[in-house]
Amino acid sequence: MDKAQTDLPPWKDAILDGFMSEIGPLLTRRDGDSRRFGLMAEDRHLNPNGTVHGGVFMTLLDHSLAFLAWQAAGKVPTVTVQMDTRFLDSAHAGEFLETTAKIVKESRSLIFLDAQVLCADRVMAQASAVMKVARKT
Repeated sequence: MDKAQTDLPPWKDAILDGFMSEIGPLLTRRDGDSRRFGLMAEDRHLNPNGTVHGGVFMTLLDHSLAFLAWQAAGKVPTVTVQMDTRFLDSAHAGEFLETTAKIVKESRSLIFLDAQVLCADRVMAQASAVMKVARKT
């Protein structure tokens, strides 16, 4: 773990409704102006090969991207227009997964972002996404 990670505040429970409540417990902590999300992989997150299912990675990535986009849009809802995901490594039950996300570019109605899922010092998955700001007209 690098010094930047040890300087972050402690993890707290993320209280979420709907689908995201089913994957957790999901944890969160501040990281500058953004948030990191974390999840302890359990047996229920595994695929038949015994590794964390790609859908779990994609769910964590999408949630992290959507949260950052929502913040950037002034807490106006955003929707995922496109998300390209790359799976780089596998994780197992008992390993802690965490996300980071950053904004690449913003326009009036679109936000372009990158995110990754980390397990210790290993990059497990990466995603690039386009989020649409859902402003009322």
